[in-house]
Amino acid sequence: MQTVIAPAKQGYDLPENVVATLRQIGVVGLPRNYEIFYEALSGSNPRLSLEVLALGEHPTQAQLDAISQKYFAQNHSQSVVEHAREIIARELEDVASILRKERGHLEKYGQILDQTSDGLNSRSSLTKDLLQKIANAMSSATAAKIDQGKQAANVLGEKSAELENLKSKLEEYKRLADTDPLTHIWNRRAFDKRIAELYNSNRAILFNALILADIDWFKDINDRHGHPAGDRILQIIADIFRSSTRDDMFVARTGGEEFALIVEGTTEQSTFELADNIRLLIEQTRFVSAQSGMDCGPVTISMGMCMASEANSADDLYAKADRALYRSKLDGRNRVTRFSSLPEVGGKNWLLYRKD
Repeated sequence: MQTVIAPAKQGYDLPENVVATLRQIGVVGLPRNYEIFYEALSGSNPRLSLEVLALGEHPTQAQLDAISQKYFAQNHSQSVVEHAREIIARELEDVASILRKERGHLEKYGQILDQTSDGLNSRSSLTKDLLQKIANAMSSATAAKIDQGKQAANVLGEKSAELENLKSKLEEYKRLADTDPLTHIWNRRAFDKRIAELYNSNRAILFNALILADIDWFKDINDRHGHPAGDRILQIIADIFRSSTRDDMFVARTGGEEFALIVEGTTEQSTFELADNIRLLIEQTRFVSAQSGMDCGPVTISMGMCMASEANSADDLYAKADRALYRSKLDGRNRVTRFSSLPEVGGKNWLLYRKD
């Protein structure tokens, strides 16, 4: 299997450098801060890099949030939601105004009918000429009411279309906010929400699992072939994860070279076989530059897995899958380790689990 990657320049391990920089200058490791420094240190946005540099050695969170809002506004829910609320409020007020006007037209039309009825009841004799005048007046009033009703219906239709368009934009925003921009799979933000849902129901826990994966020696890959090649490798591996899993499985990039897979409705053995199949596909893939012909491989991946029934919470599940991943690293990498197989694990009866 051969996969083409973009040509690369000599580089360094960007994700590790980002984390080290955040720690060095005392910046909290929030996803939005990681996003800023990832872009700044990669050099892909010179203007952003200069603005971050101008903040000095001790930037405040408010300063970083200002940069984040400026360059990554599409990733911030508060401003998007507030803007949507303003649009919805304005559109609903317009709809209410139309309905009030329509009610006024109906009341006026009703008054015309009442006046006509009263006039007919008060007359002892009706001439042909009078009846014709009454018919003309009623016809005119009815035609006007029909026209007004059509206009109101047209405007309400337009407002409905505008609100539907806004709904579509909000859905698109939600998708973008939860998507990793490099690999186009779910990001850490989406992962944190999804893994927490695993423990919302006792019934679903038995056949759910978490797989954590980490690319082996990724720093060396970046050192040898450069950051662009590393990015392309991340994209290819994300594609392998995506194409090797069911549509209902949740695949996310949770860090620099880290991936996570939430598997639902399967046994431990089936989960292990799925993970090992992905590992083999990555091991067998050739990462070759289309222009230089340079082989950037071999690329392998280590994995750790844990069944949800072996943990008490989302945090506990993540920690145990991470311990299994660490064991894979210690045992030589390019392997899948089950948490249940670790020597210090005595086993947990899932029937004892109770949701608080």
